[in-house]
Amino acid sequence: MQLNTPCPVAFTSKILSGRWKARIVWSLIRNQPLRFSAIRRACPPISDRMLTKELRQLQEWGLLSRKEYPVIPPKTEYRLTNLGDTLRPIMQSMADWGLSHRSEIVDEGGSGGQ
Repeated sequence: MQLNTPCPVAFTSKILSGRWKARIVWSLIRNQPLRFSAIRRACPPISDRMLTKELRQLQEWGLLSRKEYPVIPPKTEYRLTNLGDTLRPIMQSMADWGLSHRSEIVDEGGSGGQ
């Protein structure tokens, strides 16, 4: 993904773009650490392949960390890094705005998510 843009809003939008990244980050903000299966349950109907791809991308950008435990069966946990945690106020503002204005947009002739 090309992140090089002079606009800071566009840059942040690209970080959280796509169907899953914002939902993954929001899941970790609300409850961390989380295991792979818990993140998958929080983001239905994401596939294992897509979740792995998105988690790796967020990890490459330094927004989340992955910790593997030397146990059988394997146990891996994900959590936000300090950098990832700086998205907390942005995501909370987005959640608050969505809760406050969803009905205005959906119920008053908006596209309803289409």
